Amino acid sequence: MALHPQAEAYLKLFPTDLGTPLSELTPEAIARMRTLDGFAEQRGPAVPLPVVRDDTAGGVPVRIYRPEEDGRPLPAIVYFHGGGWVFGSVARNDALARDLAARNGAVVVSVDYRLAPEHPFPAAADDAWTAVRDVFARPGAYGADPERIAVCGDSAGGNVAAVAAWLARDAGLRLAHQVLVYPVLDVAMDTPSYRAYATGFGLGADEMAWFVAQYGGDPADPRLAPLRLADKAGLAPATVITAECDPLCDEGESYAARLAEAGVPVELRRYAGAVHGFFGLPGFFDQAIEAREYAAARLKEAFG
Repeated sequence: MALHPQAEAYLKLFPTDLGTPLSELTPEAIARMRTLDGFAEQRGPAVPLPVVRDDTAGGVPVRIYRPEEDGRPLPAIVYFHGGGWVFGSVARNDALARDLAARNGAVVVSVDYRLAPEHPFPAAADDAWTAVRDVFARPGAYGADPERIAVCGDSAGGNVAAVAAWLARDAGLRLAHQVLVYPVLDVAMDTPSYRAYATGFGLGADEMAWFVAQYGGDPADPRLAPLRLADKAGLAPATVITAECDPLCDEGESYAARLAEAGVPVELRRYAGAVHGFFGLPGFFDQAIEAREYAAARLKEAFG
């Protein structure tokens, strides 16, 4: 499949995900890159909301967004940003979290999980689970309806969202839904999409290997590779969004297939000609809005 014209134009400006040779990614360089955001204008407008506040969920920093000022219980979306477990933050993904709250009529709890390499595996997964568990334990503190809690994440955020979903199942907590956007679900990096889109499509296979090396962990551990989870029955209903021209495409689609085989209600949607990262950049990609509208329709259906 040919690249979408907008993806083609994007790659001319940003041919690699990190934009820096891997050999130059020293701890100092990583720290400096975390303070910069070359895509701020392309992340979309900061939708005005009546309530935006910083708090903690079980000790994990979060930012809470409410589309309504009154305290009545709303559906809740616990959101995890992407960034390869190394980059990203609540602040950087503020526009997306605001959009999720407004588009879904839900309280959004955006989680500032710890980042590698300072905090290697399983720190991000642990923080994700801590935040989800706290929303279930104290729904009133968030203005959340405990019967309508979902998780959502993109890329590495999709990874920790998927982990939190199976930990919730195992703890007897019923999630209403999980939305996984081009998620990292395995780290074997041996799929056809890894070979087809290894270079020249933004996120490269070598960059993905670098991210995994920073985070660490056993490739067979489902807290790192949810695709390896032996029993997927009873997991929360799911929406899986993939980008066609993305090394991660196949693992996302394999996960959706495995969920379906286990009897989990799941819908998969692949965005033709899209590259990794499109969901967070509506300033570049019309498909970002299409995907967000699709995810919102799925969440609203799940929330009833």
